[in-house]
Amino acid sequence: MALIHGFHLRNVRGDLLGGLTAAVVALPLALAFGNAALGDGGAIYGLYGAVIVGFFAALFGGTPSQVSGPTGPMSVTVAGVVAALAAVGISTALPTVDGPGELLPLVMAAVVVGGLFQILFGVLRLGRYITLVPYSVVSGFMSGIGVIILILQIGPLFGISTKGGVIACLTQLSANFQPNWGAVAVAVMTLAIVFLAPRRLTEWVPSPLLALLIVTPLSVVLFNDANLAARGIDELPRIGTIPEGGLGFSLPSWDPAFLPLIIKSGLVLAVLGAIDSLLTSLVADNISQTRHNSDRELIGQGIGNSISGLFNGLPGAGATMRTVINVKSGGSTPLSGMVHSIVLLIVLYGAGQFAALIPTSLLAGILVKVGLDIIDWSFLLRAHRLSIKTAVVMYGVLLMTVFWDLISAVLVGVFVANLLTIDSLTQAQLEGMDADNRLMDGDVDNKSAAAAKAEEPSLPPSEQALLDRCGGQVMLFRLRGPLSFGAASGITERMALVRNYKVLILDITEVPRLGITATLAIEQMVQEAKNHSRKAYVVAANERVRKRLEKFDVQGLMTNRTQALEAALADL
Repeated sequence: MALIHGFHLRNVRGDLLGGLTAAVVALPLALAFGNAALGDGGAIYGLYGAVIVGFFAALFGGTPSQVSGPTGPMSVTVAGVVAALAAVGISTALPTVDGPGELLPLVMAAVVVGGLFQILFGVLRLGRYITLVPYSVVSGFMSGIGVIILILQIGPLFGISTKGGVIACLTQLSANFQPNWGAVAVAVMTLAIVFLAPRRLTEWVPSPLLALLIVTPLSVVLFNDANLAARGIDELPRIGTIPEGGLGFSLPSWDPAFLPLIIKSGLVLAVLGAIDSLLTSLVADNISQTRHNSDRELIGQGIGNSISGLFNGLPGAGATMRTVINVKSGGSTPLSGMVHSIVLLIVLYGAGQFAALIPTSLLAGILVKVGLDIIDWSFLLRAHRLSIKTAVVMYGVLLMTVFWDLISAVLVGVFVANLLTIDSLTQAQLEGMDADNRLMDGDVDNKSAAAAKAEEPSLPPSEQALLDRCGGQVMLFRLRGPLSFGAASGITERMALVRNYKVLILDITEVPRLGITATLAIEQMVQEAKNHSRKAYVVAANERVRKRLEKFDVQGLMTNRTQALEAALADL
C-alpha cells in the first residue's frame, strides 16, 4: 500500500494551482466558521483547523483530490459543544481576544477524542456502512444544518452578540433586539457581493474572497471605530486582535468532571465528520473519475482532527466546495490539499493585523450564502410530490436536526427509513411468492423450473441480433429485484467502471420497486451519459416504477428492450 494514497508527481503544476485556488476560497470560510463555532474571538481557530486538518487529511486520507477543513456541520456541532459545556458551569464560556478562556481546552479535548473515534472507524472498516445512509435522511440532515447556520447568523448580521444554540439565540434576539446599523450596512454589502457578483468575475475571484477584499477596507473607511466612539455610537464588531505566536501546541483539558460530556461530544463530531467527509468523497469520485478508499479517508480525517485539537484548531471534514474547485483548477493528488494548507499557513503568519479588521457581520453574510447552499432545495421542494413517506422522513430529520439533536436526528431518520424499506421489500417478496405459486400450479416442479430458467439465453434471439448489430457501442445494463437506497451506491460504482459506449440502455423491466435514492442514482446516470454526448434509454415495464421515473422527469423511457435496442441502432 502506498504511503500517500493517489500521490504522484505527474501533475505538479495542476496540484499547485488547485491547492492555491482552494486556499483562496478556504480563507474567508475558515474565519467565518471559526466565528460561528466559538463566537467573537474564535475566527483564528477556524484558520488553525484549516491548516492542520487540510494538511494531514490529505497526507493520510483516501480521497486524492479532496480538500479538508472546517465545514458547516462541524462548526454547528462545535457551537453545540460550547453551549453544552457552558450549561454545566464553565465561567468563561468563549474565547476572547485576551485568551482562550476555560472553555477552549475542553472543546479541544472533544476534538481530539472525535479524531481518535474516526481513526477507530477506519481501522474497523466502517466506512462503507456510513455511505448507506438513505438520501432522505442525508437531505434532511444537511438542510437542517443549513437552517441552523442561517438562524445562528441572524445576530451577527445585525451586530448583536448571541450565544448558544438555535433556541437560545432566538430567545436572546427577541429579548434584546438592538441592531448595530453599521453592522447591518456591512452585511448588506456582503450579501450583495456574494449573491450578485457577475459569474465571469467570480470564476477568477470567488465571491467570499471578493466580499472580504472589498467590504473590509470599506468598513474601515466608513465606520472608523475611533470616530464612532467619539460620537457615542456603538463600534462595529470585528474579529479583533489575532493571538500572537500563531500555531502552538496546547494540551487539552481532561477534567474528570467533564469527561462523559467530552466523550459524547467527540463521538458526535466523529460521526458527523465521517458522514460529511465520505459524502464529499463521493462527489470527488464523480467529478474526477476516481475511486476513494473510505476506511483510509476516515483514518486520515481522524489523524488531522486529533492533531488539530492539540493546536487549538477547529475540527474539519472533506469540504465539498473547496474540493470541487480544487479538481476544476487542476488538482488531482494529495499534494493539492497539502499546498492549500501551506498557503493558509503563510497567510496566518503574514496577515494577522489585516484579519483583525474583518467585521463579524461580513463573515455572517458569507455564512448566510453557505447556509443557503447547504440546503437541498431541489429535493426539499419536490419530496412531497415524489413520496409522502420519504417527505415525512426528510422533514422530520430536518426539524429534529434544528430543534433537537444532530446525531439523534440521523439515528432516528435511518431507523424509520429502514423500517419503511423493509416494509416495501417485504411486499415485493410477497408478490414474488405469488408468482412462484402460479408456476407451481402448472406441470413443472420447482427443480425443473430452476433448470429451465438456467438454460434460458440472456436475451431472446431477436433482441440479441439487434444488440450484435450495434457493434459493441451499446452498453446494456440490466437490474433485477427491488432497488432501495442500499443499491444506489453499487449502481453508481459499476457504471463508473464502464466508459466506452455511445448508447446506454438501462434495463429495469424486472425491478418491481424503486427507492428514492436508487431513482436519483438512475437520474444521475442518464444525466451523466447526456453530459458526455451519449444517448440514454431506460426500459421500465412496471407501471409503478415508470411513474416514479416520470416524476423525476427522467428522459428516454421505454416500455420494452426491443424498442430501446431499435432506437439505439437508429442513433448509431
